[in-house]
Amino acid sequence: MSERQPYKSDLSDERWALIEPVVASWKARHPSVSGHQGAYEMGEIVNALLYQSRTGCQWDYLPHDLPPAGAVKYYFYKWRDDGIDQTIHDVLRWQVRESRGRKADPSLVVLDTQSLHAAVGVPADTTGRGAAKKSSGPQARPGS
Repeated sequence: MSERQPYKSDLSDERWALIEPVVASWKARHPSVSGHQGAYEMGEIVNALLYQSRTGCQWDYLPHDLPPAGAVKYYFYKWRDDGIDQTIHDVLRWQVRESRGRKADPSLVVLDTQSLHAAVGVPADTTGRGAAKKSSGPQARPGS
């Protein structure tokens, strides 16, 4: 990538190698109408997106040694609309899970909520009331 000092949010070379084919494939499917190849390295675009995501800074406050906010926002919105951001996220998540000796995809998901709320129109006799919670919702029934 570039010769600037790295930020803590920057991709490692190993992780960039994982997502570079995804980005290159997207770019090949979306050529510029004017034939312009882009003035910024795609790895730096990703690093700028990670910096903004991690720090929560406003777009216009991206550091000067990263690509300008306009270019970064362009890819952010395009990738979000095309689902490439989720693909990049999934590839990186799989790599982290596999590096820790786990399956790429989790086999179990646990949702933790204190109260479940029934949708409007659900008959009251099909839901219970938690005395301690003081809220309506599914309750364990005696003998079940």
